Amino acid sequence: MTTNSCTIWTPRVLSILRIVSGYCLLWHGTSKYFGFPGSAIENLPIFSMMGIAGLIELIAGVLLIIGLFTRGAAFIASGFTAAAYFIGHVATKGSFFFPTMNGGEAAVLFCFIFLYLAVAGAGPWSIDAMRNKSN
Repeated sequence: MTTNSCTIWTPRVLSILRIVSGYCLLWHGTSKYFGFPGSAIENLPIFSMMGIAGLIELIAGVLLIIGLFTRGAAFIASGFTAAAYFIGHVATKGSFFFPTMNGGEAAVLFCFIFLYLAVAGAGPWSIDAMRNKSN
């Protein structure tokens, strides 16, 4: 692959990473609240830890998919998934330095992907990019 094609595709792949990561996050929230895919958590109180997690997953997931307020949504999602790793995996199963031992690989990957998006931005295929062109 030549440097020129990397230069052309790098921002586009950033947009694809944002869309796919947001899509995956969104399904965690829809699963908690609506049972799709999977099964819903019965009588999930909105202000419980799982309820707030589901709201973050739903809202941040949609914002990341469409690329609106990407840096803020990704920053919140990064902190949220870091907390999910520590609360849901390290605290319950131990093994901080070995995510494969506590089932937290996805949480760690989400955390660093969202941290990257918070710094890198939305990419060209986003509402953020369209808004910046109009300014």
